[in-house]
Order: sequence, then C-alpha cells, then structure tokens
Amino acid sequence: MSDHGTPDHGTYDHGLDPKRRTLHLNAFLMSTGHHEASWRLPESDPYANTDVGHYQRLAKIAERGKLDSIFFADSPVLRGDVGRRPAGSLEPTVLLTAIAAVTERIGLIATASTTYNDPYNLARRFASVDHVSGGRAGWNVVTTAGPEAARNFGLDDQPAHAERYQRAAEFLEVAGRLWDSWSDDAALADKESGVWGDETKIRTVDHAGRFFRVRGPLNVPRSPQGHPLIVQAGSSEDGRSFAARYAEAVFTAQQTLADAQAFYRDLKRRAAALGRDPELIKILPGIVPVLGSTEAEAKALDRELDELIRPEYARDQLAKTLRLRPDELELDAPLPADLPGEDEIEGAKSRYTLIVNLARTERLTVRQLIGRLGGGRGHRTFTGTPEQVADAIVDWFEHGAADGFNVMPPVLPSGLETFVDEVVPILVRRGLFRSDYTGRTLRDHYGLPRPVADVAELAVTG
Repeated sequence: MSDHGTPDHGTYDHGLDPKRRTLHLNAFLMSTGHHEASWRLPESDPYANTDVGHYQRLAKIAERGKLDSIFFADSPVLRGDVGRRPAGSLEPTVLLTAIAAVTERIGLIATASTTYNDPYNLARRFASVDHVSGGRAGWNVVTTAGPEAARNFGLDDQPAHAERYQRAAEFLEVAGRLWDSWSDDAALADKESGVWGDETKIRTVDHAGRFFRVRGPLNVPRSPQGHPLIVQAGSSEDGRSFAARYAEAVFTAQQTLADAQAFYRDLKRRAAALGRDPELIKILPGIVPVLGSTEAEAKALDRELDELIRPEYARDQLAKTLRLRPDELELDAPLPADLPGEDEIEGAKSRYTLIVNLARTERLTVRQLIGRLGGGRGHRTFTGTPEQVADAIVDWFEHGAADGFNVMPPVLPSGLETFVDEVVPILVRRGLFRSDYTGRTLRDHYGLPRPVADVAELAVTG
C-alpha cells in the first residue's frame, strides 16, 4: 500500500517520478453538451448537432487549451426518443476533415464500428483523415451493441458479444496490414526518370480469415502516423482483453477512485502479460465537470440542468439499457431486485453493470438514478469550482487511477471554455499539463511511437 492508503501500482509501475508524469486531456464533444437537458438552456442552440461551424469553434477552443485531442462518439442507428434531446449526428470522419481545415495541432478521434463496416473501406477512411490532418487521426474502435443497429444492416439481431470482439480483432489485424501495405518510401515522384512510385515497395495483403477476405494493397499511401492512434472504450471482460492487445488509449467509466484504480491495474497488467509496455496504453476515465466560479454557483447549474430532464423520456431509455419495460420502473422506488446478471446481457455489458451497481450501492430511486445519469450516462460527474475540479483530476492521476481524462462538458460551448480557461491553467501551474504543444501528430501528444511497417508476410504486387 502507498502512503495514501491506496494500492501500489505493482509490476507494471511507470518508473517515473509522479511529478514528472503529465496528464493527457481529451475533449469529448456532443452537440449542446453531455447533459441530456443542456439543449433546453436559453443560451443553447438546439440545432448544433448538425452545425459544422459549431464543432469547428469547439475544436479551436480545445486547441487553445493545448488539449491532446477531441473525440466524437458514433453509432449506425438513431438512438433513443427524438423528443428527449437533439437527435441525429454527422458522420464523424467527414466532420473531422472539416475540423482539420481550421486547426493545426489538436488530435482528431472518431468512432467507427467493426461490426458494421469492412476493413478496407475503414482503413482507407482513417488513412485519408490522417493525411488530410497532417498526422492527427485516431480511431475509437467499437463493436456496437444493440439489435436496432443490426436491423439497419440486414440482421435480425446483434451478433453475440464474444463474436463481435472476435470480428473486431481480425478487423484490426487486417486494417494494420493494409496501412502497412505501402512502404514509407514507395512514392518516388522522380520527374526526371518519369517514375512516380516503386511497385516493389507496395505489397498485397492476401488475407483470408473467418470474417474477411481482403487482397489489398490499400489505395492510399502510408499516412503520416503510419497507423492512426487506436482507441477503445469497452470495459467488459472481452473489452479489456481487446484493449490490452490493441488499444493505445482507453476511454472508460468509473464512479469511484477504488474502481478506477482496479481497472487501471488490471488493464496495465494485461498489457504487460502480452509483452506490451504498459506505459504505451493511456487510460482516460470520463469526467463531467459542472463548473461555477463558486461551489454554490456550480451546484445551482447542476440543479438547473437536472430540473430540465423529462423523466418519462429518461425512464424509457433506462428501461432499454436494463432490458425492462418502462412500466417495470417506478420513479420513486429502487430498481427491481431481480435484474439479470452481466453474463445474460449481450449489449453494453460494462455500462449495464456500472449503472446497476451505482443504483444498488447508493440506494438510489429510479428518479435519483436518472438524475445521476443525466449528465454523463454513468461517467463520473464532479460539481465544483475550477480549483476543486483540478484537485479531483490530480487525485486520480496521482493515485494510480488514470493517465489523464476524457473531459465531457455538460454544456457546450460554455463548459469547454470554462475548463480550458480556468481549469487547464491550474494544471499547467502545477506542472502536470503542457503550456504548449511540443509535437505535431496525435502520437506526439500521447507520447507514443510511430508503428514500423510489418511487411514480413506481405507479397510484392505485380
């Protein structure tokens, strides 16, 4: 145990003096903000979800704060009741190209599903974003839970949880080989000889597996980062195993320091057991900072947002998550006692468990649980002054629970502006966050190496 009464980091310890470690901060952007009622505030634009200018302005604010990256979630389905909050979203890789045009340094991460795409088109899309942005692309790899998405792709129901992760693993292997199918020096552009490229440095993939058959090569030259940064956000058993093998950054959700420490230790140890350097996988829990110039002001904003929640919409969504009918959830009663266990859930297993445990541990009624989930859907919400939010961030960072945070402003743009202008300077003064960018690529920001092309098994074209 450490002097603080928290578990030591163990065999995967980062090996650095904690004072020399620096935070990684990602801004998770969502229309008018993460709180489901944020669109109802007088200052909010309820049409911001399809306004590219809105997202360009947010990216500039995040870049002003020297944040590592911005991030967009995505799903190939219209989620929830459209009466609840702004519904529908722009395809994120398309949105990132528009943002790349008005920014210079900040990383650009988009979500894309391995269940409802194919490796070739997605590898090409992310390589293209990496080229367009000068090496700032990241891919949040998801397997997409829920039967609604499956029905948009000719399926009656979602594939089984384990099968989705098996497909994702093969998908990542193929995508990596496609990104490596061009050597870095394949393009010669030799005007005098009239030879643009060296065909001996472009290789086929010739992959034939359980889920995919892909010949290759990719029709995009190797991008500035070699591979986009690989991000993952699942915390189930399958999700952790997948992250330990493939992920370079992990977005996760925990409510308590102890739970975050346990997740951090577990994932770092899994990575080490696979022969990876645990320092090359960055763990970033979500935090929803409800900020005010005083604690009372922050709490007033929190109350105002919660009072704007329509409980009937929120109850319907909670019922879907818990695989119940809405009439099985009484607003002023606790959750039913006989809920299924995680093993019986084929959807978002880890989020299901987090929500049930939160309700049970804190003895919340359904109405209270809806309020707790309204700001961050299970991510940790912290209400306070900029100094208090900074303290909360540093506490987890210095006690083996996080390498940084996925910052989820409850209201946009004001929540991001306050975080950048008032919280980030505190972290800079404490020597825990950069005062300026030192590199140009997303991998530079995260302190991660550029992958070396693995060409041993790839055949030369022609």
